[in-house]
Amino acid sequence: MTNTCPCCGKSTNNRVKNINGYDYFQCANCKLIFIDSQLIDKIDNGFNIVKYDYTYWENELPSAKDRSYGAALARMAEVFYYCRIPIKKFLDIGTGAGYFLDAVSKYLPNNANLFYGVEKFPPPSEFQTKSPNYIIGDVSDINSKFDAGMCMEVLEHLTPKMVRSLLEGLAKISNPGALYIFNTGLQEYVLNENINYLDPVKRGHILSYSIKAINLISKEFEFSVLPIRGKTWAFVLEYKSRTSNDENIESRIWSALEHNLSILSDKDMGSVLRILGLETSRAYK
Repeated sequence: MTNTCPCCGKSTNNRVKNINGYDYFQCANCKLIFIDSQLIDKIDNGFNIVKYDYTYWENELPSAKDRSYGAALARMAEVFYYCRIPIKKFLDIGTGAGYFLDAVSKYLPNNANLFYGVEKFPPPSEFQTKSPNYIIGDVSDINSKFDAGMCMEVLEHLTPKMVRSLLEGLAKISNPGALYIFNTGLQEYVLNENINYLDPVKRGHILSYSIKAINLISKEFEFSVLPIRGKTWAFVLEYKSRTSNDENIESRIWSALEHNLSILSDKDMGSVLRILGLETSRAYK
């Protein structure tokens, strides 16, 4: 059985696994893991395996809230150590119900105005944050420029065509040097640590990207891809970067901008996020 890779266009017959009746393949060229490419075409034309209805959101939002008050805060704090330009506006891409904005308002109340979240397909209004910085719409519709951001557990839902559209919009709203961390199970993670991350029916995880696949997509929009050593479930994109792709991004923590680090120390809540950012950056080798 062969399938054409939806990222690089090469043909592949590397079948990974059948999950809930859906075949997954890995491209021999760019290493992308993807659900049957004929289904990818249908998804690009509006089809969804998972129905993102009221029941879905009711089941999903407890884990989304847990992530917002946990891993999302850690990834955000990491960005403040890695980013080489002063962060004046930070964007949570695909923020869902926007609970991250609630979490950052609690832990960084004096700088909460710097943080925004955007969601193209929001849950029903009763589930949404009340933050004034919650944006409903596409990234490309935003009129502001951003210096940094993150994208938590989103890419595994998006086809390469959708990722291209996302990065095209992100390039339009990014200042040169803007840095974004993406939290998603990469192909090394899926193959070596958790094959069950591929989950078409319950969670809608239809792909697992590789660094090579991300690089193929992102370079046309002037993003550099920076792996994070030891993290098989995260990587960094930097817009109009001054660095090479082989940089060890962890080394940036020792020359982080004081402007950025000062934001992580709140006069009311203390330095817990400044400490979290440093320690989570060093925790994986």
